[in-house]
Amino acid sequence: MIAIPPDLVIKNARVVDGTGAPARTADVAVSGGRITAVGRDAGAGRRTIDAGGALLTPGFVDIHTHYDGQATWDPVLAPSSWHGVTSVVMGNCGVGFAPAARDRHEWLIGLMEGVEDIPGSALTEGISWEWETFPQFLDALDDRAYAVDIAAQVPHGAVRAYVMGERGARNEPATPDDIAAMKAIVKEGVAAGALGFSTSRTLTHKAIDGEYVPGTFAAEDELFGIGEALKELGRGVYELAPAGAAGEDVNAPAREVAWMRRLSAAIDRPVSFALLQIDAVPDLWREILELSSAPDARLFPQVASRPFGMLICLDSLHAFGDHPTYVEMALLPLAERVARMRDPQVKARILAERPAQEDILAASVRAFPDRLYPLAAENPDYEPDPRTSVAAVAAAAGRDPMELLYDLLLEDEGRNVLLMPLLNYAAGNLDAQREMLTHPRAVLGLGDGGAHCGFICDASLPTTMLAHWARDRHRGPKLPLEHVVRMMTRDTAALYGLADRGTIAPGMRADLNLIDFDRVALRRPETARDLPAGGRRLLQRADGYLATFVAGVQTFADGEHTGALPGRLVRGGQ
Repeated sequence: MIAIPPDLVIKNARVVDGTGAPARTADVAVSGGRITAVGRDAGAGRRTIDAGGALLTPGFVDIHTHYDGQATWDPVLAPSSWHGVTSVVMGNCGVGFAPAARDRHEWLIGLMEGVEDIPGSALTEGISWEWETFPQFLDALDDRAYAVDIAAQVPHGAVRAYVMGERGARNEPATPDDIAAMKAIVKEGVAAGALGFSTSRTLTHKAIDGEYVPGTFAAEDELFGIGEALKELGRGVYELAPAGAAGEDVNAPAREVAWMRRLSAAIDRPVSFALLQIDAVPDLWREILELSSAPDARLFPQVASRPFGMLICLDSLHAFGDHPTYVEMALLPLAERVARMRDPQVKARILAERPAQEDILAASVRAFPDRLYPLAAENPDYEPDPRTSVAAVAAAAGRDPMELLYDLLLEDEGRNVLLMPLLNYAAGNLDAQREMLTHPRAVLGLGDGGAHCGFICDASLPTTMLAHWARDRHRGPKLPLEHVVRMMTRDTAALYGLADRGTIAPGMRADLNLIDFDRVALRRPETARDLPAGGRRLLQRADGYLATFVAGVQTFADGEHTGALPGRLVRGGQ
């Protein structure tokens, strides 16, 4: 009998398998989309790749994205797929597009635009709305193919508005009948394949009309009543952006953990929530982690791998965007704007004038030059030394910080980008973040892929984990490569019940990354206008990803999409 060769064999790889075990040299064989062998001398396959000692990891599982709209028009789901991500979970923070009554489409778009900074015009043009209920939404996704696997959660905001109409949209209290109806919709959605339920309680999340996300002020009877749907099904994660997450109320997080502990015990399901370091109470995160570790709690704080903040550049948010002279040229092509701004008279006029109507974001940039750090074009440093801030450099040179910032924005023909850390950088370093990343209850999240298109691009967090934490960090201890990989693979997959992926072992799904570890690095973020209706977004590419496979099919080669779309909707735990 002639042995049938594997579909794929990757030979001589430095395997970091996702379990946290030490790296080892091995061959990995794949057939039928599954890993069939891990060891030495796997022989030849129908296709054989000699890794030559390159790093081989499981595909990364990103549990915090907002591709709910993009998934209906974009099969590649960049930028996450550019950074080794092979599975994404969307529908976070209580916002999404199902269930969707026909007269609520534009309202749901306004909610997503306000909360997640996704251009409403892009959503209006891009979403085709072939669903009303959440199961129908999943069916619509199931009819599509992707470069990654996708999974969804049922969002509180959409459910509340669907059940309660304007009462729900205005955050009026829910009646017992309202709660019963919301619970039924969530139960139906999770039974159809949603991985859980999400809500938002932070005051920083508002719709485009200024209203808070439906559910922001929901009472415990509503929050627990909906959670009962997960208990009855015995599956699903309860995810939320808690009150005080972004520092709007420094006393809120401890209160939030108290009810989340009771919730997790009552419904016997994991509860996952955003955890960030807040400048006003820089050690509060440590208390939250301690409270989350109680034996009676199933709480899993989501943490990031770098500062949470805004990206400042001439083609997006910057300090002079509301100055009258700049406003007159704001719609000109970038090259023409740069040429005009280089005129000494124009520069003097912009620097001297004050906004006729102040933009709150531009004003915040002007207010904190000590938090502005230029990002290098190659391998930008997300743990910058405070001595390199715009304020510090200006002081050393005897210059006005706004005048220096003006010049920096014009560098590289207007493509220069500055980082403005707002959270996770209270001490001017990432020591606190390292402690969060090593806590046994913490999971990696908060990348927000698909969201915050105008001033954040954190979907590249996996590359930061590899390049900064496992290799390059020089302002404090690094993290072991095996720990870094485990956080992005087995740990995130396990939280959401995706037990068929996240490790390199026989029988597991063949989602894999082949990486030149010495070369893996971020590039500087850049602006693109590639969303529907010409919508603008910030994107960030990476170097060093030699190959990415989804179910054994190569989706990326040297950072470029191969055209293959093996990814599908994932329904429920696997």
